[in-house]
Amino acid sequence: MVPVRSYTTCNGIPVGNLIKSDRLDAIEKRVRGAGGEVVALLKTGSAFYSPAASAIQMVEAYLFDQRRVLAAAAMLDGEYGLKGMYIGVPVVIGKNGIEKIVEIELNADEKKALNESAERVKQLLAIL
Repeated sequence: MVPVRSYTTCNGIPVGNLIKSDRLDAIEKRVRGAGGEVVALLKTGSAFYSPAASAIQMVEAYLFDQRRVLAAAAMLDGEYGLKGMYIGVPVVIGKNGIEKIVEIELNADEKKALNESAERVKQLLAIL
């Protein structure tokens, strides 16, 4: 997961203007571990609500040709400087499925984090 603070706002105000950087770091760390936290609280099973809610949004966008911007894993072909791998990015979903990958401009730290994440995925795939 690569948080993109440069696009995160609260009522139009950049989140970095409202919350101190160290607090945002702590929030992001907790969000990264949230799935595991939910599973630990459930004791059995898995975190299913968020993926199900996301799937419903995607299906509605597809069935009703909403051309909605949603986060989804999409095969990249040069977008974000990555090629030949599925990465979670903003996409437009309509009657044709993923109709467009929305390429937002990342700052240097965000680009670095995305590339590091992609490298970790490549390493895991090599192991498999």
